[in-house]
Amino acid sequence: MRLYHFLNEQFGLEDIRKRRLKVARIDELNDPFEFAGVNFKDRPLRDAFRKMKREISQNSGLLCFSTKWSNPVIWSHYADRHRGLCLGFDVADMSVGPVSYSGRRLAVELDSLRTPRDLSEEYVRKILFTKYAHWRYENEYRGFVTLDEVDEATGLYFVEFSERLILRQVIIGAESAISRKSLSEALGEELQDVEQIKARLAFKSFSVVPQRSSKLWP
Repeated sequence: MRLYHFLNEQFGLEDIRKRRLKVARIDELNDPFEFAGVNFKDRPLRDAFRKMKREISQNSGLLCFSTKWSNPVIWSHYADRHRGLCLGFDVADMSVGPVSYSGRRLAVELDSLRTPRDLSEEYVRKILFTKYAHWRYENEYRGFVTLDEVDEATGLYFVEFSERLILRQVIIGAESAISRKSLSEALGEELQDVEQIKARLAFKSFSVVPQRSSKLWP
């Protein structure tokens, strides 16, 4: 499926040049309720889930995507206020799943649960893929990956572009100063077939659309 990932100019161009995508650490995400969407009225349960979240974060990370690139709020929050860019990937369907949005915390039957490890795999997945309803604008899909080899230069983890993560589009933000030449150089010869789009703000709606005039993207 076609999914979109938003970045600022520096990291976006660098990821294109190095053919990779940064993995987000669970304990560094901007939503403090990640993996905490459960009703934690029981203190031992709260403590157990916090410990489990730390353990998962040490071994696993996330690739986060949106189903669309037209939402101006996402550009503002994740692409440096429209000065960054958006990468469109064809992602293997089995590698990702949709996030569910809820206004209520998930309930856990305490009588049958001593620790989070007693939860079924299906319920753990539900917790990992549930966010507060106000995040619905993101239309998020996410994939969990194992943290294997750390990049020594940055201390970060990355996933290489592959047959399961194929770069198909690059959309340059409406306020971005990235030129056609800069993008072309980052893509290199092997990725020149990737669709290159300059974005602009729509004239009649609250959305981001392609800039049709080539003169406005030098």
